[in-house]
Amino acid sequence: MKRDSLVPLFAIILFLPACANAKIVYQVIDLGTLGGQRSGALSINDSGPIVGWALNQGGYARATLFGPIGSENNIDLGTLGGRDSRAHCITNLGQIVGWAINLQGYDSATIFDPTGSGNNIDLGTLGGLHSAAFCTSDPGQIVGWAHNQEGYRRATLFDPTGSGKNIDLGTIGGDWSDAYSINNSGQIVGWAEKRWPYYRATLFDFAGSGNNIDLGTLGGDDSKACSINDRAQIVGWAENQWGQEHATLFDPTGGGDNIDLGTLGGLKSEAWFINDIGQIVGYAERGWMDWRATLFDPTGSGNNIDLNTLIDSASGWRLQVAYSINNHGWIVGGGYNPNGEYHAYLLIPEPTSLLLLGLGVLRLKKHKK
Repeated sequence: MKRDSLVPLFAIILFLPACANAKIVYQVIDLGTLGGQRSGALSINDSGPIVGWALNQGGYARATLFGPIGSENNIDLGTLGGRDSRAHCITNLGQIVGWAINLQGYDSATIFDPTGSGNNIDLGTLGGLHSAAFCTSDPGQIVGWAHNQEGYRRATLFDPTGSGKNIDLGTIGGDWSDAYSINNSGQIVGWAEKRWPYYRATLFDFAGSGNNIDLGTLGGDDSKACSINDRAQIVGWAENQWGQEHATLFDPTGGGDNIDLGTLGGLKSEAWFINDIGQIVGYAERGWMDWRATLFDPTGSGNNIDLNTLIDSASGWRLQVAYSINNHGWIVGGGYNPNGEYHAYLLIPEPTSLLLLGLGVLRLKKHKK
């Protein structure tokens, strides 16, 4: 794993707050709702479209395609005949996946019609009642979980046609598993039960033949992998020897050379996404249950950044979780706006920050040669 190539860009980012006219690194934009009081942004692609969920006027959570730059032109992506839905991922080609409640009242993995016209595709299960899609690649491969006939939740590679030819990706010895992320090469990560009640971050065999790799922990019992980028870098969280959950950069070979990404001074943190440049976002505790959206130091040296320190302190926002970051450094997540409502947000680098980030990317490319 070429972890040294992650250092130059992060060094640039660390430098940003100290630069003249760069104390405010990001502009924060409230992405609004569907008429209710809460929302959350879960995924952003490189062109800027954002998906997640928002409450409508009836109080139901609906999969949402958020309007550009907080324009409030948000699109309710509908359901499969039920009341609720959630969009977890949008690709660079605009495909949106997540889950929706069907007419029978069960949640089912779904490809959403981005126009909001309701032509959504039910991806089915593994013979059980429930399923959910968490991620899709640009080639259109979709992963998540589905219940099998025995009622176990299993990591699943979905048939994108909706014909039900879904593949059970198995476990690493137990009965349960989830797939959270797939890259454009078809590598899939998530978690699988090793033996009850222990579960491990897992790199799944794409063919479903069971050749899954246990990615280990930080010395504790449990771990989960949440994201894999196109360089096969994997992040999530793992328990340390004291049973604390810490954001983790995993060794993709399963050799145990995992990096503890630390916290912001508290006990807990989770890494939710890594982009192709190697920027990692998630959340970390500053104090007990004081969650802060976080940009993690990928070297594990502990120089993590509370994203609240990189926005205008007078904005009134408290950014709680960062769920995704695209390859241009735009970040989305959920936090409390000046009115105290939990809303989806978008962070856009300010012009000076964009310039420095660009220099960082150029330096990164030279470093990789």
